[in-house]
Amino acid sequence: MDIKIIKDKNNALLNRRELNLIVTYDGATPSRNDVRSKLAAMLNVPLELVIIQKIKNEFGKQELEVYVKIYEDEARMKQVEESYVLERNKLPEPEVVEEEEEAAEEAVEE
Repeated sequence: MDIKIIKDKNNALLNRRELNLIVTYDGATPSRNDVRSKLAAMLNVPLELVIIQKIKNEFGKQELEVYVKIYEDEARMKQVEESYVLERNKLPEPEVVEEEEEAAEEAVEE
């Protein structure tokens, strides 16, 4: 996956950066979390402060047009963004192996 920044705007009023990107990829379309992780690593910003507002994919092309907002702090992000956008960009919960849960329950019972 390759990310190219088309437009980078600093929005001082809302304490965020607004980016327009072109993401090219091979194979399956990358998920929202894959794009967020790669962008956060590329720009050296915390993953929790990266919000992907819009992803547009045209049929037959191996590229995405992405609109991203990167906030300076979490409080401002929660104040400005709609709840459905925050829910859509929530980090996935790490899955716990059932065997570990059963071992923890057995330890509590003993």
